[in-house]
Amino acid sequence: MSPVVRRWIIGAAGIAGVILLWWLVAVLVFPPAPGAANSAVPTPGQVLAQIVADGPALYWKYFSVTLTETGVGYLWGNGIALLLSAVVLLLPRFETVLMQLAVISYCIPIVALGSIAVIILGGAKTAGDPSATAVFLAAVSVFFTTVVGALHGLKAADPASLDVIDVLGGSRLTQLVKVRLIAALPSILNALSIAVPAAFLGAVLGEYMGKIDVSVGTLMITSQVQMDSPRVWALFLLSALAALVGYALVGLLARLVTPWSTGRTQA
Repeated sequence: MSPVVRRWIIGAAGIAGVILLWWLVAVLVFPPAPGAANSAVPTPGQVLAQIVADGPALYWKYFSVTLTETGVGYLWGNGIALLLSAVVLLLPRFETVLMQLAVISYCIPIVALGSIAVIILGGAKTAGDPSATAVFLAAVSVFFTTVVGALHGLKAADPASLDVIDVLGGSRLTQLVKVRLIAALPSILNALSIAVPAAFLGAVLGEYMGKIDVSVGTLMITSQVQMDSPRVWALFLLSALAALVGYALVGLLARLVTPWSTGRTQA
């Protein structure tokens, strides 16, 4: 049996085990209370039935807004992080300031930061538009991870290669473009993979702050108020799936762009 087939079998068995455990917990530990319409933990079948009953159109209406916020915040947060990390290689004294900024963005409670952002940035201008606060929190959520990954990768360049460029009269910018960026690609792409779920979480938290009518966060709040546990769980699973797909896509890109980082060679 090939390693690929073995991994698929193990993965499928793991998913089946999680679903079975979920069903057992829903039936044995959290059975529906007498007279209650739903239990706190619905079975996998009930959640799937809720998704089918709602239909793709309903979920896309809300997820399209949240995914837009996630994508815009992801690009802004990672773009600024990568740009500032490159500046550190040209201006080394700026590293301390950048790391302090990254640590502050990571340590400040995102809920408190979101409250301030709502006052300053507001939410969506009209129903169906992305929330400025959600975009901002998505950007903040990825900043620390990408800065650390980028700086670690940029500093992992081969000293001998850097010395060759230095001997030939090359500048720090030449070293950055021709050596450091190539050496840093695996670390940067790994950081960008981790940043996808973080950006999605930041966007949803921004939606919880309010001032937006159409989003995954608002639909979650509405479902919680109505005690509609199957829909809450459906949103949870679909959100996890969206974050997982984004993570996998960036991970696949990393494997294609940097095959040497996994011990493979390009064909």
